[in-house]
Amino acid sequence: MSAKKIVEPVIKGQFTYKDLPIAAMIPVPATSLEYKTGVWRTRQPKIDYGKCIKCLLCWVFCPDAAIKRLEDDSVNVDYEYCKGCGVCETVCPVKAISMEEV
Repeated sequence: MSAKKIVEPVIKGQFTYKDLPIAAMIPVPATSLEYKTGVWRTRQPKIDYGKCIKCLLCWVFCPDAAIKRLEDDSVNVDYEYCKGCGVCETVCPVKAISMEEV
């Protein structure tokens, strides 16, 4: 759907957020596992496992539950759900996570 097809009806009051295609929004709260939202991001976290001290702060603070905790307390990023917010980079005390352009 082109921007022009959306903007003109919005101005006329004929189009609301409810008319957006399903991929453009999450229609029901707490359903992020049903909708893979990782394609939204422009940056993604990269973990330097040589620096990582397994403190798990990135896992605790990730708002999208995209940081996955493994059995040995190391972590992986599930890029299908990561939106690239950078919270993990901010909370990492040893700067083992850097945000890189996609």
